[in-house]
Amino acid sequence: MGGRVARSGAGRKGDTGKPPWDLAPWRAVSAMVRVLGFGARRYGPENWRKVENRRDRYSAAALRHLVAWKLGEKKDPETGESHLAHTMCCVAFLLDEEEEKQP
Repeated sequence: MGGRVARSGAGRKGDTGKPPWDLAPWRAVSAMVRVLGFGARRYGPENWRKVENRRDRYSAAALRHLVAWKLGEKKDPETGESHLAHTMCCVAFLLDEEEEKQP
């Protein structure tokens, strides 16, 4: 086995500057993933990528879900999931498109 063994008492891990995935709010991410699963079952996986004029349509949808939540409707009546989780999905779709266009 040709690897070097560190002789000092402490081990090393080269993770400085890497994204801190452990800081993600996993309950919120899980809620978003449930909404994604509903959409995939209904329309097909990643159908959102094929929607025409998706920037305008998903920004409008995000606002509708956020306003519904703000007005006191906590759950989307069709899915039973939080309007905030639906908002997260819509914003994630928009961000994905924006990130894809980055050089």
